[in-house]
Amino acid sequence: ASSWRLDYFCSQHLQPQEEFLQQASRAVDRICDFLKTRCFQDAPQPGIKVLRVRSGGGRAGRGPGWSCGGERDSAPGRRSVLSKDTQTRNRIRRGSLRKIVRWFSECKENMSLELIFEKSKWSNPRVLQFKLRSKKTEDFIDFDVLPAYDALGHYDGSMPNPQIYVDLIRTGKSGEFSPCFTELQKDFIKDQPTKLKSLICLVKHWYNEEKSFPPKYALELLTVYAWEQGSGKTVFNTAEGFRTVLWLIEHYKEIRIYWTEYYDFQNEIIKQYLQKQLCKTRPVILDPADPTANLGEAEGWDRLAEKARCYASMNCCQKRDGSVVEPWDVPVREKNGKNCLVL
Repeated sequence: ASSWRLDYFCSQHLQPQEEFLQQASRAVDRICDFLKTRCFQDAPQPGIKVLRVRSGGGRAGRGPGWSCGGERDSAPGRRSVLSKDTQTRNRIRRGSLRKIVRWFSECKENMSLELIFEKSKWSNPRVLQFKLRSKKTEDFIDFDVLPAYDALGHYDGSMPNPQIYVDLIRTGKSGEFSPCFTELQKDFIKDQPTKLKSLICLVKHWYNEEKSFPPKYALELLTVYAWEQGSGKTVFNTAEGFRTVLWLIEHYKEIRIYWTEYYDFQNEIIKQYLQKQLCKTRPVILDPADPTANLGEAEGWDRLAEKARCYASMNCCQKRDGSVVEPWDVPVREKNGKNCLVL
């Protein structure tokens, strides 16, 4: 699409139809009810119980490979603590996902939507991925079901108790417990302006599910950062926002991004850990909900940067007069090597 028609493109081609969203909502309610009331009622392991189902932002779209928003995460909480026993975690997770697949297979014939399971390339997958697709249109919604320990406990929307993160840090399992913080991740994106969410939708459509690229969540956070530092307004030029995200991706070796919404530097243990995280080789993109998860460590940034460079000369990044859309002025590392203040 042309740079001046990106808003129209998002509304007409990346947003699913209302009828499908209503069908998907009913299906989600049914799935969540099963997870809460029936999934582990006959579990052989003592203490296994779904305490709550935390539903994420909803990754819906239209047409093959087109998507909007973040994955729909259903994270069943468990009566447990942060365990260092990897074998136990793997056994519980494997049994949980198999049980969910079996139930879905039994009930999918009665659903108004088509249910399609994604085959995992891992022998012991951490997530169950499936797609709910309309039987009449090209609309779809993707799901990631992640069994999680109830590390967060009761969450009332305020900053969590720092002890939660201290316990997380002491496990030494970087990023492994991110599903525990799905609700925080969801709220972080949910509270953003509507047009910023639309820009995230556009960026993830451009990303287009490349398997060798960094995770989609990293692109969401990068887009939020671009908007916060470059615009901060509820109404902005979508082409400029998109161009800024591409520019940041091109300069991925210079970015260090973090937030202090759910954790900060007040607790000494968390402070020391964050200082070590932020001194790592860039890119550094810390999950705002989980300080142990550095999405900048993912592979594929060089390939994603090459794709971003190619798009800089396309219609979506050019003005009507043929000149290139300029990115917003966002801070990265200065040329002399000093660190800029980031968020």
